[in-house]
Amino acid sequence: METLRLVLLFVHILGFAALLGGLLVQVREPSKSVNALMRDGAGTAFLAGLLLVGVLEAGDGDVNHAKIGVKFAIGLVILVLVMVNLRKPSIPQGLYFALLGLTVVNIAVAVFWSPAHA
Repeated sequence: METLRLVLLFVHILGFAALLGGLLVQVREPSKSVNALMRDGAGTAFLAGLLLVGVLEAGDGDVNHAKIGVKFAIGLVILVLVMVNLRKPSIPQGLYFALLGLTVVNIAVAVFWSPAHA
């Protein structure tokens, strides 16, 4: 079970890395759009996160439901915004920076909201 948890955590981190990379690659571009890396990263991070929670719930450890709820809500907003704007040729600057901010906040929640301080 521990191996599965670690694999899912690794895939979850890779998903967020892809999402963040897809956002940062456009930072200097005048026109921003939702790219395949953002789509795949958001989907992978969200699905791996759901599976990871399932593995954690099945295990012996305590699960911080507040932290998971916050990460789920932010991840769902990111995923919906990415999927709704996937076929549009460009997205507004505000939406781009909202996606970037939400992604960074979700990563920060994962890193700084540790189980020991819950």
